[in-house]
Amino acid sequence: MYEPNVVGDWQEYDEHPGLRVRVHGLEPAEPPRGRDDAAEGLTYVRVRVTVENRGGRHLGIHLEDGQIDVRIGPDGEGAFLDWRNSQFIEGFDVYPLRRATAVLYAAGPEAGLGQVDVQVQLRVDEEWADRRLWTGGLGLPDGATGPLSVTAREDGLAHQVSAFLRDQAEEGSA
Repeated sequence: MYEPNVVGDWQEYDEHPGLRVRVHGLEPAEPPRGRDDAAEGLTYVRVRVTVENRGGRHLGIHLEDGQIDVRIGPDGEGAFLDWRNSQFIEGFDVYPLRRATAVLYAAGPEAGLGQVDVQVQLRVDEEWADRRLWTGGLGLPDGATGPLSVTAREDGLAHQVSAFLRDQAEEGSA
């Protein structure tokens, strides 16, 4: 992993030209088939992971349980992952100019959902791609790297990520 992405950003894979991945749609949501008893007292969130093929040939994509990890709060505690309600990409051929989306349901204490980290490791044509990390939180818009709204705190997660990415861009151009 080189640097964290903000939820909503696309990340391209150098080892697979034209392939890009996006973690987006981080929002509170109830799972479609009901809550898991183990998540009693926790707040559910839905996370979408979209794989897009902008290359010239089809790619076999695997994004299954164990390839997505969700951490919450400032200490990075593991969220409860509701595998029964989640929808994965299992051995799907993504043709050029097509997309496939996985939908993951996770749960955690509401206080910790202001900071959510999602790590994804794709398997493409039976080869593992590098792990990538996205960071966001409930109440933050997707792609919150631009100018912050008045409601965002100066020391908030979106501000910290935005400052980090600006610093990295400045170092890269120097």
